[in-house]
Amino acid sequence: MNTIITTEGRSSGDDLPYVVRLAIPNKGRISVQIFELMDKSGLHLLDAGERRLISRTPDPHIEVLFARPIDIPEYVATGAADMGITGHDMVAERGADVDELLDLQFGQATLVLAVQESSPVQSVQDLKDAKVATEFPGIAQSYFARQEIPVQIVQVGGACEATPYLGIADAIIDLSSSGDTLRSNRLRVISEVMKTSTVVIANHGARVAKSDKIEEIVLALESVIRARGQCYLMMNVRRACLTDVQRVLPGLSGPTVMQVAASEDLVAVHAVVSEDRVYRLINLLKRAGARDILVMSIERMIR
Repeated sequence: MNTIITTEGRSSGDDLPYVVRLAIPNKGRISVQIFELMDKSGLHLLDAGERRLISRTPDPHIEVLFARPIDIPEYVATGAADMGITGHDMVAERGADVDELLDLQFGQATLVLAVQESSPVQSVQDLKDAKVATEFPGIAQSYFARQEIPVQIVQVGGACEATPYLGIADAIIDLSSSGDTLRSNRLRVISEVMKTSTVVIANHGARVAKSDKIEEIVLALESVIRARGQCYLMMNVRRACLTDVQRVLPGLSGPTVMQVAASEDLVAVHAVVSEDRVYRLINLLKRAGARDILVMSIERMIR
């Protein structure tokens, strides 16, 4: 059974003896999406506009720490923060011993090994004793160690794709989302190092000691993720047409059918469907006998 939330409510639990500190990026490619996710989950930031390092939320037992994405895994691993939201690549780069609780399904990218288009290098094996520039030295060292290929890692702080042209490196390991930046800089991918996306992480000890609140936060965030790309359909259907409507109506667990207090023999049909199917589905439902069709957005969805 699915629980749909279209309005927000404040949770109880004001008697908890602790506060959960959640670390999120203060800037970067995923920070805007994280702020939006926090808002939709009911954990909007009360002090974010004041450029504070720590912000309150509507829940007095949850506070938010702003930090660099690369520092968040270490903060969580050492207990400076109980939870964090950052890229999986950041967790791997720091080698942080944390629990990954939830993939938020945004910020997806691939860490790739690339060379100049004109380079004779065709495989990882061709890079023996080469220089490889990257912002991810930890991941790079581990990757080449697994391949048993000795290389010299050149750590850079940005503009990694320019290093082959400057003679600084023979190859790079860098993040790529669409591949456009690599192609525009005439770079060619020879291997995928790892895939990454935005994840929720937690400290081992906090996950046990503060399990109730941590599970509540994860559920709130997950409910927003589940609702993405979904919408809620409500319609009236003559009982004689119900079978035809059910035949064309998809749904997560099948439609909900309820009696309507009306002079006609009507039933109300509710269902959750993918947004990308609504345009065509509305016409099919009308033909099948549905009427008074409402399409509503879904803020959160809990299974």
